[in-house]
Formats: sequence, C-alpha cells, structure tokens
Amino acid sequence: MTETARVPQGAPCWVTLLAPHLEAARHFYGELLGWHYRPGSQGLGPYEVALSEGVPVAGLGEARDSLRAFAAWTAYFAADSVDVVAGRVRERGATVAVGPVRFGAGRVAWAADPAGAVFGIWEGAATPGWRVGGRVNGPAWLELMTRDAFAAALFYGEVFGWDLADPDRYDIRYEHDRVILRIDKETVAGLSGGAVEDAPDPRIRPHWHVHFRVEDVEASAAKAASLGAEVVSPPAESPTGRLAVIRDPQGALFSIESAGA
Repeated sequence: MTETARVPQGAPCWVTLLAPHLEAARHFYGELLGWHYRPGSQGLGPYEVALSEGVPVAGLGEARDSLRAFAAWTAYFAADSVDVVAGRVRERGATVAVGPVRFGAGRVAWAADPAGAVFGIWEGAATPGWRVGGRVNGPAWLELMTRDAFAAALFYGEVFGWDLADPDRYDIRYEHDRVILRIDKETVAGLSGGAVEDAPDPRIRPHWHVHFRVEDVEASAAKAASLGAEVVSPPAESPTGRLAVIRDPQGALFSIESAGA
C-alpha cells in the first residue's frame, strides 16, 4: 500500500485478490472492469495494483505453492493499533493467522473471525484515492456472508471498537435483513446471516464479499460469462440495486451491482 493519510478505525481500507495464476486474473478483471495495472509489493510473492482511471482500486497477488488451489478476495480494515485489534481477535476465540508484521510504512495482520471468514487488519495510511462506494469499476461496499449476522456484528464491533466510536461518525443498524455499517454517512459494509449455512454449494463458506460497481449489470454479467466465469446468481433487484454474483475463472466470488445503487 502507498501511504498518505489514515482512515477511521474499523473502516474498510483495501481489497486484494489472491489467485493461483496472476496473469489470468489480470486478464479477466482487466477485460471485465477495464482495469490497468502497475507493479506493487506485498513481500509475499508476485503482486500488482489494479487501477481504474488511474486510481488504485484493488491488489492482485499470486498464491504461493501451498495456496495454489485457492482463489479469494480479502477485505482489509483500518486499525489505530494492529497489536490491540489482533489481541481483541484472540481474546474472542478467533484466529490471527499471520502477524502483526511490518509491511512497508505500516503493519498488517491476517485473521479469521469465529465463523472462519478471513480479513486483514491494517495499521498505517491508506492507499491514495481508495475508498468504497466512490468509483465505477471499483469496490462499492463489502458484505460479510456468515451464519449469524448479529454474533458477527458483536465480534467486529468489539474488535474494532465500533461500539465505542463517535456516534456522529459511525452508524450501525439493521436494514433489509442485514446489519449495516455506515461511516461518515457512507454505507461501507453489511453483515448478512443465514444464507451461507443454507447454501447448496459446498464451495461457499463464510467470507467477506466484495461488491464492484458497474454501469450495466446485465452487460457485465454476460461479459464475465464470455470470459469463462460462472454467473452464480443472475442479475436481479436487491435492496442495494441491481446485482449479480460472479465466480471468476479461478474460483473467487464477488458481486457486480448497478452504478446507481
């Protein structure tokens, strides 16, 4: 990550794709979302930063040999202290898999919540220009797909201190069958329960799901299919706008939704 200014504690601050084959991922998302790339560095293997109209929107990394079978998007959340947040994760029976470790001018840890959803904890400044919701062909918002949204909201609220945060800045409420987090009046994340447990597809496990904003959901879903992706849920209306769920050719799940959402 390139450092400029810090973002609020507990706010989404970056997303990355870890895929078995970086070149295939570059091609797919470049064709689908019009991304261009520049070299990046994460210290864990080949890595590139995806750009939309010159602004960084995501990171793409190539999995090492032990993870070659997996492809997944990971969401990162800002922490005033990665050590404090990692400690809270452990105190609540969840797992800190890696870190905290030094990463450029910041520090990072990778964790899994009690249901197994993986997320990153980032202490440091944010990538310049990056934010959820602000750009077509960039992340629109993040959604935790889990078994119990209320238990998850308690976990993340306690870990990141949402319950102690400035009430004029943070707003957590239940809407449209999910727990919604708003920061500075912008919807940045949702926590949805039940669907994962009932999912007939065994590949779907609790995870942080990235929604990307596009101009035309139907056209983008058709384009994704033509590029070898699976349209898991075809375009349909949702509380956040018209939406489709896609599994990319290497198996990573994400959603596309209308720019007007």
